[in-house]
Amino acid sequence: MSDELDLTKYEKRIEIRNIEPEDIDEIIALQTSCFPGMVPWKREHLESHLEHFQEGQFCAEFEGNIIGSCSSLLVNFDEYDDRHTWDDITDNGYITNHNPDGYNMYGIEVMVHPNYRRMKIGHRLYEARKDLARRMNLKSIIIGGRIPNYHKYAEEMSPREYVAQVIHHKIYDPVLSFQLLNEFTMMRINPGYLPDDQASNQYATLMEWNNVDYQPNSKRYYKTAFPVRICVVQYMMKQINSFEEFATQVEYYTDVASDAESDFVVFPEIFTTQLMSFLHERSPSLAVQRISQFTEDYINLFTDLAVKYNVNIIGGSHFVEEDEKIYNIAYLFRRDGTIEKQYKLHITPNERKWWGITRGDEVKVFDTDCGKIAIQICYDIEFPELARIATNKGAKIIFTPFCTEDRQGYLRVRYCAQARAVENQVYTVIAGTVGNLPQTENMDIQYAQSAIFAPSDFEFARDGIVGECNPNIEMVIIGDVDLEILRRQRQSGTVRQLKDRRHDVYSVYYKK
Repeated sequence: MSDELDLTKYEKRIEIRNIEPEDIDEIIALQTSCFPGMVPWKREHLESHLEHFQEGQFCAEFEGNIIGSCSSLLVNFDEYDDRHTWDDITDNGYITNHNPDGYNMYGIEVMVHPNYRRMKIGHRLYEARKDLARRMNLKSIIIGGRIPNYHKYAEEMSPREYVAQVIHHKIYDPVLSFQLLNEFTMMRINPGYLPDDQASNQYATLMEWNNVDYQPNSKRYYKTAFPVRICVVQYMMKQINSFEEFATQVEYYTDVASDAESDFVVFPEIFTTQLMSFLHERSPSLAVQRISQFTEDYINLFTDLAVKYNVNIIGGSHFVEEDEKIYNIAYLFRRDGTIEKQYKLHITPNERKWWGITRGDEVKVFDTDCGKIAIQICYDIEFPELARIATNKGAKIIFTPFCTEDRQGYLRVRYCAQARAVENQVYTVIAGTVGNLPQTENMDIQYAQSAIFAPSDFEFARDGIVGECNPNIEMVIIGDVDLEILRRQRQSGTVRQLKDRRHDVYSVYYKK
């Protein structure tokens, strides 16, 4: 009796899956093969696609090689001009305008290697898009399709006439005919859509596939505001005698924020150095190590307060010892009891000299029940690259706990926070310490005027200031920021810093 036939020798495996970072070089090479004469993706384009909407980026892998791919983003299509171009709808290919709450998927490219174009690879990629649209309950998929055979007929008929001939099966177009077979219907023809698409004479057919399973969500249609209430604590540094006394002060301010129905309460940078006032340790480096011993007490306190008072807490920052190194760490305590942390990346000369602080090396963006936020501790807000990276990762609010001892240091933080709000079209929040600790080395005086800042445009607060404390007194401010206004202004504001960036001239590259 013969051995059982090993069928695996005859298998030819094809898989439709999400694109991964290690696929980028192969996809760039694929595009060069698919579209000779057209400008291919840059690596930073595809990295941005994965960063903003990886689940919408698909590839076809056959016997270990990528032979097809497609890219997409989510938008609310009624916010865009019907006569838009490819650059308009994709933010010049970077899809930083991807809207996670959008109800239309917009397909920006499909490509299949010329050697594999009779294997229904394009159809499989389109089906992957449709399946995703159904899972996400999206209203439709919209595409701006090329008409690459039009140049053969351009002298004898208009684009409209050419499209009509293709629809009636009198002319074959490899892209438009394919899209019609995949249940897409015509919306309009857009001129000047893709400048380097000479085969289509720069025309594109705007087409739509409607999801018949779509269940309308009224919030998507009628959301006019997305207010987020923020309570900023300008915290007084003064002599205390125990951790319990510190906890009492912190709980008081959390209660104040909760009574005002705040979504966030924000404490200043290293305000836990107030604990040094009862430790009686004259050496700054030893004092830092001693307050790091309160880390578990600090985390337990703020976790309990966030849950008890139903408010997200930016717990200022605290000196923490990890692997025999001291870090300046800001914690996010969510009201659902979960915790995140952001290490300070840039350490001031003073922190290095007196406390030996070690720098972190990752820019994080955190999901909250009020959207994505980032925390950039004091000196970090003075480096514009960090805010740009956080914005590209989706942050709408950047919180900056700070601690400065004089007006000059404070103004550096303030001016930079206001600049970050304008150049990234985000809200920024600064929370600082006031008062003094005369018995504590290197924490003797403080200067602050805490505030909430907005981009500067008509729909935002006058002077770009949502609210600000009086200088150098213990108090709070409570203000509302509106993420829906922010979203609209990014699309149609007087200036549109995110959309108008010159990616062809410069870029910020994040190495992580």
